[in-house]
Parts: sequence; structure tokens; C-alpha cells
Amino acid sequence: MPNIKSAIKRVKVTEKKTAANKMKKSEMRTAIKKTKASIAEGTESAEALKNAQKTLDKAAAKGYIHKNAAARTKSRLAKAAAKA
Repeated sequence: MPNIKSAIKRVKVTEKKTAANKMKKSEMRTAIKKTKASIAEGTESAEALKNAQKTLDKAAAKGYIHKNAAARTKSRLAKAAAKA
């Protein structure tokens, strides 16, 4: 644990940001899993796909994931939904 006041603050801020990032990434992964599950079942995949795309766009805009990674994931989900 650091002794300097600014270093102590940096540790606190980093912990806070890490927790927020984990929460957002988890939310994103959950949306993707729900979409994949609905595609596999064949029930309301369009609504789940729309929700996942929205979540991915937000994550890319906020910098939780790279914009190309979001685009690639959205493309794969859309392709799978169209195929089903």
C-alpha cells in the first residue's frame, strides 16, 4: 500500500474504475450470451440481437472494448441470426 497521498488516491480511483469496467463488460457478455441462446432456441432473436447491438455500441463508445471488436461481434451475431 502506498504512503504518498496522491498514490493512495490513484489506487482508490483505479479500483473504482476497474469495478465499473468489469460491470460493463459483464453486462455486455450477458447480452451476447442471451442473444446466442435465443438464436439457438429460435425465439425472439431479433429483440435480443437489437439489445446486444445497443450494448456493444455503448461499450465501444465508452472505450470498454475496441470499436472494431464491437463491429466484429455485432456482425457475427447478425450473421448467425440471419442463418437461423
